[in-house]
Amino acid sequence: MVKKIPQVDAPDPERRNSPIIDEEDEDSFDLDQGPGVCYFNDVPYEIGAFVLSGNELLKCEGAGVWVRRGEMRTD
Repeated sequence: MVKKIPQVDAPDPERRNSPIIDEEDEDSFDLDQGPGVCYFNDVPYEIGAFVLSGNELLKCEGAGVWVRRGEMRTD
């Protein structure tokens, strides 16, 4: 069974959002430490979850940050 990746649109600055970083910036964060959850527009996502913001694929990592993992076509 293929799990559908939720489309979350753009981050709303008025809502709770975890930081979004590039893959090359991962070394700047201790991905083993953090809240154990990422937020996108007030919605919590567990570690390891993927979301699509437009065509941008984001993965929730252990430090409670979103890491850019590339792009996906949505058509």
